[in-house]
Amino acid sequence: MGEYNGRTAVITGGGSGVGFAVAKKLVDGGARVAITGRSRATLDAARERLGENAVAVPGDVASLRDLDALADRVQSELGTIDALFVNAGVAALTPFDSTTEEAYDELFAINVKGAWFTVQKLAPLLNPGAGIVLTTSAANVVGMADTSVYAAGKAALRSMARSFSRELLPRGIRVNAISPGPVDTGALDATMTPEEAERFKAERVADNPMRRFGTPEEIARAALFLAFDATYTTGAELVADGGATQL
Repeated sequence: MGEYNGRTAVITGGGSGVGFAVAKKLVDGGARVAITGRSRATLDAARERLGENAVAVPGDVASLRDLDALADRVQSELGTIDALFVNAGVAALTPFDSTTEEAYDELFAINVKGAWFTVQKLAPLLNPGAGIVLTTSAANVVGMADTSVYAAGKAALRSMARSFSRELLPRGIRVNAISPGPVDTGALDATMTPEEAERFKAERVADNPMRRFGTPEEIARAALFLAFDATYTTGAELVADGGATQL
């Protein structure tokens, strides 16, 4: 019998990176999961790797219509759920002098609005004792050039972890945040030019006490701890950043 046998979970942004690593560990442990994301091709590939205990639901968390469809599909396929990983997000450089309104709105629509309404729409399906994990970032506590919009959005998620914790506590639902440092998931290469991505990665490694990026699997283990094992913890943020914001 696996560690997560009989458990059910939803992971937004579950087709790749940290989200996929969470889904893989859950499925390998016997859980049934629903993953969602904007790319059908990415989701189909992830679903094939995860096997029959995974359901892939294409959708954009910035669209309330898509979130309603996700909730309906989850209820149909999984019934109630034991964990919700609010992981979908985008990272993009936002230089102070040149960031457009469109770029600002896109980051907040996905990273902030999408996260807030994901919790609202999925909360009715959560079992008593369930755990919600929001993916924040080390950027929410340190000032890094060209990341002010992204960092502000992640700081908003940190605040949501506290507020949601208070609001959902009467139902016995815990809400916590996982705060990764630099993790090479390929997302940077998808949202930055090769030169920007190379410079950004070199700066993060140089600033990190461990002198390396983390792996999606390392962040997944920390997130799963918050969701299932940290039963006397709510409103907290678990830092997994190689010591970058601590040392």
